[in-house]
Amino acid sequence: MFVMRLLRPGIPLPGSEPTQPTTFVGVPYSEFLSKISSNQLQKVEVDGVHIRFKLKNEGISNQNSGGGGGEVVNSKFQDSGSLLRSVTPTTKRIVYTTTRPTDIKTPYEKMLENQVEFGSPDKRSGGFLNSALLALFYAAVLAGLLHRFPFTFSQRTAGQIRNRKSRGSRGSKASEQGETITFADVAGIDEAKEELEEIVEFLRNPEKYVRLGARPPRGVLLVGLPGTGKTLLAKAVAGEAEVPFISCSASEFVELYVGMGASRVRDLFSRAKKEAPSIIFIDEIDAVAKSRDGKSRIVSNDEREQTLNQLLTEMDGFDSNSAVIVLGATNRSDVLDPALRRPGRFDRVVMVETPDRNGREAILKVHVSKKEIPIGEDVDLHDIASMTTGFTGADLANLVNEAALLAGRKNKVVVEKFDFIQAVERSIAGIEKKTAKLQGSEKAVVARHEAGHAVVGTAVANILTGQARVEHFTKVRRGIGLYLYTTNKRG
Repeated sequence: MFVMRLLRPGIPLPGSEPTQPTTFVGVPYSEFLSKISSNQLQKVEVDGVHIRFKLKNEGISNQNSGGGGGEVVNSKFQDSGSLLRSVTPTTKRIVYTTTRPTDIKTPYEKMLENQVEFGSPDKRSGGFLNSALLALFYAAVLAGLLHRFPFTFSQRTAGQIRNRKSRGSRGSKASEQGETITFADVAGIDEAKEELEEIVEFLRNPEKYVRLGARPPRGVLLVGLPGTGKTLLAKAVAGEAEVPFISCSASEFVELYVGMGASRVRDLFSRAKKEAPSIIFIDEIDAVAKSRDGKSRIVSNDEREQTLNQLLTEMDGFDSNSAVIVLGATNRSDVLDPALRRPGRFDRVVMVETPDRNGREAILKVHVSKKEIPIGEDVDLHDIASMTTGFTGADLANLVNEAALLAGRKNKVVVEKFDFIQAVERSIAGIEKKTAKLQGSEKAVVARHEAGHAVVGTAVANILTGQARVEHFTKVRRGIGLYLYTTNKRG
């Protein structure tokens, strides 16, 4: 309010008496000359050809000649009396305006003779200065707001970018951190393991292949269902390889700010090239490598496309380096861009499938021995493997852990076969609903129904080779409503 008062003195302050508005009355120039001749003028302001003047008989009630704007009325001078009678009682200040013809001089001599106060309007305190100061004030306020908010945001953003760049590709980790995993810890997926063992062997002893004109694969794409061991294979490569191993997740490349993903890809490969020969592992690569033909997504994303383009260039472009091998893992190979899957980028596509019975048994042995789980004499891992058709490596690891938890719940010293069977049932059918007990005749109806399933299932298994047998049925409901199950997870 203080600043606005300085810029526009006519603005009334809160609590002050309201200023009287000024009414401007336009009159002919001849009337102005007539009033000069009759000595009725009190004050005259001349601005070129524009003239403002006040009359003596109105000067008593118009002592304060400054002030704000008012009403402009075009009227002849003879009608000024009727105009005064028509305005409100608060309207006391009337200023007459006229325009001097260009071929007539202003009668300054007559005004001096009549001792009329005359002069030019003070433009330094008028509209031009006020407008300039007001514009300067608004510019200062706007600059202050921009300095306060957007600059702080951009400064914070720049700091975040600097921090991320100083750490290289965010989330990239070296292989020496965490638990060391080797190929001895990988079981049940022998074909996939063999393909990756060859990659490690090439890095260890490249002369054996180079003398035959072979070159290492630029990339190996691991494809399989969730839990089949893709990431475990990559960790085994990290444990076996005697070269730097850099791992990251593809989702870490995508950022709110356009261009950050491509920058992180460049930083990642720049780091790998400095430490070449080296291995880069990108988990869930489909997060940034979806097809660009529009079939696998609804809208376009420039950030993802820039990241993918940079990845394609780094893997097989003018600046590509054959000493850097890229491992990628995905469970959705069908959505990947064809340019990424072609030879020269991902030369090999390794399918990591669910293990067979022998593979499941080998996986169970690895987890039991690695975790040093004491098992009872009645435990036969071959039988447990037969009960877990369709289980992935992650499912089997969870099965062993669940069996140990069930044994610990009952304060057992060793994990018995019953604990493994209970763990299998929990994995397939869910947790027992002990409180949802059957009442009355429902018990007999459900028992006969499930017994019929068991008889028919056993008969079909005896007739058809390879048909899954019913291993267990009960009247106690499970988490998904099953009363019986087979070794192929159906019941």
